[in-house]
Amino acid sequence: MSILVSDTSVLIDLERAQLLEEMLGLPFEFAVPDLLYEKELQGQLGDRLIALGLRVEGLTPAEVTRATRVRRENARLSIPDTFAFAIAESREWTLLTGDGALRELAANEEVEMHGVLWLFDQAADGNHIAVDRLHGGLSTLFSHPRCRLPVRDVRDRLARLERLLERLGPMR
Repeated sequence: MSILVSDTSVLIDLERAQLLEEMLGLPFEFAVPDLLYEKELQGQLGDRLIALGLRVEGLTPAEVTRATRVRRENARLSIPDTFAFAIAESREWTLLTGDGALRELAANEEVEMHGVLWLFDQAADGNHIAVDRLHGGLSTLFSHPRCRLPVRDVRDRLARLERLLERLGPMR
């Protein structure tokens, strides 16, 4: 089973879409670095994520060194983001992020990386989540005032989901 190392933005987007439980039920293992968990997720949301199977991973000394070096070279990245990057790179896991600077770094370093829209695609393509739930969740996320997803990409996916809904008819 593939392991996806997530930054906080993806998990928050899934919560805003009201699809956290369903998305963490996809055939992947979800992980975050321990520092990211402690600084950004600990509490009610973190407890919920752990109950849903989120893995909290400690970094090896070599991964901490890599994260520190990445942070020095990329001041735009947060320390938790550099920890997520270092784990994904070192362990050859896939990085999940919505952060532009982190996506750029992953692309430059050839670390496999995706965002929240990719998760919607995985859920739809594998029939893991009902199409009407995906459409509703993506619509809810897109209408959130802090949504920073690319407008065109979201609209394309909403249109695709609408076409699927039309084909399914009343039996969604």
